[in-house]
Amino acid sequence: MATPSVQQLPLADIHLPQAPNFWPLAWGWWVLFAVLILAIAAVVTLMKRQKHANAAQKEALQKVSLITEEQGVPALNTLLKQAALSYYSRALVAPLTGEAWLAFLDNQLPAKYSGFSELNSVWLSGSFSNTPLSSDDFQPCKTMAKTWLKHALPPRKLPSITQKESSNV
Repeated sequence: MATPSVQQLPLADIHLPQAPNFWPLAWGWWVLFAVLILAIAAVVTLMKRQKHANAAQKEALQKVSLITEEQGVPALNTLLKQAALSYYSRALVAPLTGEAWLAFLDNQLPAKYSGFSELNSVWLSGSFSNTPLSSDDFQPCKTMAKTWLKHALPPRKLPSITQKESSNV
């Protein structure tokens, strides 16, 4: 038998299938999109929380720059107390005065920034005196107030309830 030649065989042309379409997407792409949307939502939420947490600090830093020597240490004290009340419980902050208040301010600062105890006499004399402090005495107090607002707020960790109760005793 003779083998038939290629031209004699009844062959049809090869028809290639259509190239696959990108739509509808495979399930892996849907998972990727869902993860991206969740990640974006999480980042936006964290940014809003951070902005809200820093709002009182930012406002206090703006106000401390406006306090003059004539307003004195009582104005600084009021501003620090308002800022502290924005982050700490009223039961912890409101009853503090004098040396206990200055100790609280020092305790909230990292050790390298603490300095309220060194300014104790100046701070207390400026708080309870009718005469304003001199510029040489007022400027260190104002600098310490700015330092506290920058480095103590917002608090890294809030004191626990047992710490709050024991500090008021």
